[in-house]
Amino acid sequence: MTLPLMPKATAVWLVENTGLSFEQIADFCGMHSLEVQAIADGEVAVGISGLDPIANGQLTAEEIARCEKDDGASLRLSVSPEQARQKAKNARYTPVSKRQDKPDAIAWLIKHHPSLSDTQICRLIGTTKETIAKVRDRSHWNAVNIKPRNPVTLGLCNEPDLEKMVILSRPRGGAIVEPDINAGEETGEA
Repeated sequence: MTLPLMPKATAVWLVENTGLSFEQIADFCGMHSLEVQAIADGEVAVGISGLDPIANGQLTAEEIARCEKDDGASLRLSVSPEQARQKAKNARYTPVSKRQDKPDAIAWLIKHHPSLSDTQICRLIGTTKETIAKVRDRSHWNAVNIKPRNPVTLGLCNEPDLEKMVILSRPRGGAIVEPDINAGEETGEA
């Protein structure tokens, strides 16, 4: 069974605000009923403020009312914690130590997936179109040291997101775009 986010704080709120039995709260929060009883007695979780499972969408008031009427009923999560985390997907923070890897990842994407648009690369790696253009035309301030490296192994994006972008970037006519193996390399011929 999936547990709610912050189970102890959720248990504190349920003890303080509902008429559920200790067993029902313990079952829902993945705790022992004696621990829930200790929360009710004020012996455990003294400094923890309660987390309202109704406000964060994990329970409904109807579900709590249903279980208050029947001591044998078990509470059921409305939304899994994974879905709750996926909803809030804003711009992600890239640590300073990984920021220097972005040009390498851009070079790898340009080399291995030339059909990706600049916008798709921006979304995958969290960079700007200006940086992509500088890596492409080799005018980046660190162009000499840029080595194409997979952004997944660098930790800048995950494999499913990369695969999704590659599939979306394929031409609609069914033609497969072959990567140019010599892209970015200078030939010795004059």
